[in-house]
Amino acid sequence: MSKQKSSRLKDFFIRLLILLVGLTIAHLGVTLFLLTELGSDPYNVLIQGLFRTFKVLVPISLTHGTTHVIFSFILIAVLILADKHYIKTGTLVCMFFGGPIIDLFSTLLGPLHMSEAFFPLRIAILSLGCVILAFGMTIVINSEAGTGPNDLVAIVISDKTGKPFSIIRILVDTGFVLSGFLLGGVFGIGTLVCVLLVGPVAGYFLPITKKMTRKLTSGSNLTSSQVL
Repeated sequence: MSKQKSSRLKDFFIRLLILLVGLTIAHLGVTLFLLTELGSDPYNVLIQGLFRTFKVLVPISLTHGTTHVIFSFILIAVLILADKHYIKTGTLVCMFFGGPIIDLFSTLLGPLHMSEAFFPLRIAILSLGCVILAFGMTIVINSEAGTGPNDLVAIVISDKTGKPFSIIRILVDTGFVLSGFLLGGVFGIGTLVCVLLVGPVAGYFLPITKKMTRKLTSGSNLTSSQVL
């Protein structure tokens, strides 16, 4: 194996590790949303609705995490039909590890009974979850190893239609929330806090985590388009 190829392979795995760290942090934030029972981010409103619906209709044992994996797999299948070039290794990592990470944190933090805490404390926990999610999300983005299936939906639609990403993202998130709410997902003040807080906080953390990622991958010539 040539020195250049070895360096690229090393960089590839470093970026995947960075993505996994960011994914773990982001889903800790998502778990805090869910445990306060004040709502969650738009995508998990949909996942929660699907989970509660299938738990009643389908006679098999499901968790929020396994529902997350199943629906993310469906999204990836649809996105592959639209344009397979959007799917990278990191996208698959997000699909398979996102749900189990939520289940793990739910098991660890569940005994704290956050939904029974005083309302101001629940809001504080929810806000902390937003900050944690935004921070982890910027690490995933700056890893350049791939993006989660739910984020890719807006990216693909925006690219294919030529419409601004910001508008498409709002429409996609609105679709997630409405669909999830109709299926029994929790839409509440937490969802609104997420919409208002995550974007600005992510904007603050993006340049910070970009510098962190560059330091960890310094010396590499591997670009995002070369990540499998």
